[in-house]
Amino acid sequence: MYKQENIRPYGKEGEKGKLVEEMFDNIAPTYDTLNHRLSWDIDKGWRKKAIKQLAPFAPKTMLDIATGTGDFAILSAKMLKPDHLVGVDISEGMMEIGRKKVAQEGLQDIISFKKEDCLNLSFEDETFDAVTAAFGIRNFQDLDKGLKEMCRVLKKGGHLSIVELSEPVSFPMHQLFKIYSHTFLPLVGKLISKDRGAYDYLTATIEAFPQGEEITDILKKAGFSQASFRRLTFGICTMYFATK
Repeated sequence: MYKQENIRPYGKEGEKGKLVEEMFDNIAPTYDTLNHRLSWDIDKGWRKKAIKQLAPFAPKTMLDIATGTGDFAILSAKMLKPDHLVGVDISEGMMEIGRKKVAQEGLQDIISFKKEDCLNLSFEDETFDAVTAAFGIRNFQDLDKGLKEMCRVLKKGGHLSIVELSEPVSFPMHQLFKIYSHTFLPLVGKLISKDRGAYDYLTATIEAFPQGEEITDILKKAGFSQASFRRLTFGICTMYFATK
């Protein structure tokens, strides 16, 4: 078990998946605004880099894990032009916002949303050419099982692209990030979303989550033949790429 798997939203006891669902339903109306403000819109660039990893392979069928409000799915559809992309999440509140955004973009014929437990996906083996996840695997109740499921539904030779928040390891970014994540982030989260607990949880999971070589090793154990990573923006974010 990894450290972040023991961290629960609001410090409550109970099944992590249910608590994460409750938390994201609570913050769904302000999630996009906070995401962009807290990263000064840098998160948009992180997503683009993660999607570009898949461009040489031109995937036609895609699965976006922990899709949230659909930003990564929408950008993938625009950049990669797949025939179909399914976004899955445990939070209906987040996906309802995503559905509205997809309709506004005129992408409803390409992107669909489905409520799924990412640890027990309903899709058959080897369904998708590519699987993506942006800022979501950190919330898995069982990281090993979640990554194995992502590998299972991916076609042989298919690719996985992940972008995830991480804790910088080098001076002075490590120290600056500590200050930012323990003061500014929860304060702004509380002011905009009225839910400081959700952003305290965010900080705790970033600090506890494995990163870099540790994640690539976990990906290989999950069934991927190759896995690599690249740190972005001084290590605030890490991008992973794996091949089945």
